[in-house]
Amino acid sequence: MADTDKFKKVIAHAKEYGFVFQSSEIYDGLSAVYDYGQNGSELKDNIKRDWKDSMVRLHENIVGIDSAIFMHPTVWKASGHVGAFNDPLIDNKDSKKRYRADVLIEDFIEKINIKINKEIDKAKKRFGDSFDEKQFRATNNRVLERQKKIDENLSRFKKAVSENNLAEIKQIIIDNEITCPVSGSKNWTDVRQFNLMFDTKLGSVSEDADKIYLRPETAQGIFVNYLNVQKTGRMKLPFGIAQIGKAFRNEIVARQFIFRMREFEQMEMQFFIRPGEEDKWFDYWKNLRMQWHYILGLGKDNYRFHDHENLAHYAKAATDIEFNFPFGFKELEGIHSRTDFDLSQHQKFSGKKLQYFDSETNSSYVPYVIETSIGVDRMFLAVLSTAFTEEMIEKEDGKTEIRTVLRIPPALSPVKAAILPLVKKDGLPEKAGEVLNLLKYDFNCQYEEKDSIGKRYRRQDAIGTPFCITIDHKTLKDNTVTLRYRDSMKQDRIKIDDLPLQIDSEVNFKNLFKQLSV
Repeated sequence: MADTDKFKKVIAHAKEYGFVFQSSEIYDGLSAVYDYGQNGSELKDNIKRDWKDSMVRLHENIVGIDSAIFMHPTVWKASGHVGAFNDPLIDNKDSKKRYRADVLIEDFIEKINIKINKEIDKAKKRFGDSFDEKQFRATNNRVLERQKKIDENLSRFKKAVSENNLAEIKQIIIDNEITCPVSGSKNWTDVRQFNLMFDTKLGSVSEDADKIYLRPETAQGIFVNYLNVQKTGRMKLPFGIAQIGKAFRNEIVARQFIFRMREFEQMEMQFFIRPGEEDKWFDYWKNLRMQWHYILGLGKDNYRFHDHENLAHYAKAATDIEFNFPFGFKELEGIHSRTDFDLSQHQKFSGKKLQYFDSETNSSYVPYVIETSIGVDRMFLAVLSTAFTEEMIEKEDGKTEIRTVLRIPPALSPVKAAILPLVKKDGLPEKAGEVLNLLKYDFNCQYEEKDSIGKRYRRQDAIGTPFCITIDHKTLKDNTVTLRYRDSMKQDRIKIDDLPLQIDSEVNFKNLFKQLSV
């Protein structure tokens, strides 16, 4: 269920505490382009480190590369992006707003799904432990009627997309009386296709320059380097190539903060396998990627698999890991069985042999590929929106106040520990400096001495710092400090020499990695 009030608070909080800024804000901003501030860039880097290390360091047969944003234009002809990388767009004549037609239909279907789930939840409460959901779905008339409506619309939409029948896509919107979210009217234009790639010129004189594209995905940089990596790394199937990098799409209907942007970052891994083993490896990566999400502790109920009804031209199977954002369940990560489409296409267009010689079978073939692809920015939003919490607490004087805290997984937190001298005198700042020097080589720390200790705690809560270390007059006598825990606000007295081990036990990535069944 959408929580628009919380989403607005998350967006405001992201700016106020240095996580995300509107790009070029002093010039009134640039639509659907954002900058990451001092805390946002740290959180983003930690997400990328978590992903890459879990891929490359934990798997002996996966390596990382960093390919260029600019690529030969024929790459995008081979991949199908030049001719087929389009979105079906539709305008509402009353609100003058533009929408992706497929998203309007998907949102309509999701509303029906929500109604079905409400029926199921009511039945669960009524029947208790004896409730059989499968039987209920198969026998309840309201559920059957709504499911039939979903199935019929999905079938129509899938057929319309495969035939590029834009008139039929509009007719689905008309027949279901889908309204504009802004005006509430059904006054729609025709649906038309719009190519999403940014193009530019390569060359010193524009008249003689060649048209090239900003890459709309990072995957092709992996495919065109497949042979280089395989030979130089002496890689044997199965093996993977991982990459983190920027991609660019001319999104006309960019919306929902950093969820859909024109410049974004992807974390992708292409896993090369023998033909015939694709089902086994698809299931393996589907389950392992969900494990990776679960161990972050954002709540298992916030995730679900969504199998694609309408497969891309290259895919044998595809599923999304959807996350429950404040605006509902949306795609966070995709796992795709891409067959041998990409390498075969590049072999065809380049004229270079991209086959793999398998010494075990004494045969050559083009490998099949399983892809995992996750947006860094969407993962950032998932962490930030889930971590954002407002809770009522009681102060020492008996009054209550609202505490805003980001319960970010400690390993991902931008700042791991805040060093706080109780007062700015009596040698406490100097002692705090010693503590900072002890910790700063292993952890990103922040030193703060302005305002009361309570206000400083609140600021650190608001940026998600898991530990606050207070240096007081007792510290000067016995070399102990007060260690405050973000989530519980519990405070322990601990020796300074014990701080590195205590902090490391909470924030080290290996605590997460050990839970993965690689």
